[in-house]
Amino acid sequence: MIATGVGSMPGGDQASYDEAVRVVLGELTDLPHLPEVPGRGAPAGMLGRALAVTDGLGVDLQPAGWRLTDASGVDHRRARSLLAQDLDGLEERAQGLTGSFKVQVAGPWTLSASVEKPRGDKVLSDVGARRDLAQSLAEGVRSHVRDLRRRLPGVERLVVQVDEPSLAAVLGGRVPTASGFGRHRTVHPPEASEHLQWVLEAVAAEDAEPWVHSCAPETPWALLRGAGARGLSADLDTLSARDHEALAEALDAGETVVLGVVSSREPATAPTDTEVTERVLRWLDLVGLDVATLGDTLVLSPTCGLAGATPGWSGPALRLLTASARHLS
Repeated sequence: MIATGVGSMPGGDQASYDEAVRVVLGELTDLPHLPEVPGRGAPAGMLGRALAVTDGLGVDLQPAGWRLTDASGVDHRRARSLLAQDLDGLEERAQGLTGSFKVQVAGPWTLSASVEKPRGDKVLSDVGARRDLAQSLAEGVRSHVRDLRRRLPGVERLVVQVDEPSLAAVLGGRVPTASGFGRHRTVHPPEASEHLQWVLEAVAAEDAEPWVHSCAPETPWALLRGAGARGLSADLDTLSARDHEALAEALDAGETVVLGVVSSREPATAPTDTEVTERVLRWLDLVGLDVATLGDTLVLSPTCGLAGATPGWSGPALRLLTASARHLS
């Protein structure tokens, strides 16, 4: 059993990013990841990162958020420059890295529910626009994986985690319109699956492992598996009885489940590694699985990203996860 992070780390400047890389490479020795430090501004956030990866799209940052444009605006160019700069820093500090590594990118439905069309309102409101955005993301992810392979030649297992916190709201018709008085129409599961499949297949085509993360309730885990996800990442605190069953089915099929078991915010009293270990064992007993049969298919993580954590908690949280994973092994 191993441990990893969801993606984001605390801080608000370049020194914070450098420290995040140091902490991640030092504490998550089995599955480190490319840190995101969204405190540096919108170009460094989850959406800015994903839009920096997209291929052939122009985007600009407006007062209401990211918007599609005819040409890339200054903030879009900054997002791409910042990603390249962060990758340069990672490459320098991760020389000689072998084994496994993970990167994160916002998924097509979270982007469609967040990014606006050129004339306003969300991309989600336009069937053609949301298709184009998903296909652009898929092509961009291909290039991103190739770049990572070049920068980290010793890494054998590369994981791409697609973040879809808005997927449940998209399927449930709960994404608000620009006015805030209405809701966008529900997207039907076949279309939701198809757009995800484009991105996940692009990951797999480059010999990387596609995972999907969501810490939102009512995430459709079966749909994600059907679209090609070979890893599911969830917050244990938000799971329903149906969710427990779906994740157990994935583990039983030999796929990966990432279980969020340590708070992403510093608790009043931090748990011990023994307490975290016992919590995981109780969950396995609940779903009828034996820890001895799982190997590295069960991964431990924080409940969500650590962007809102204090710098004094992010390192200990990752250290706690690694110690708990070793106990379970």
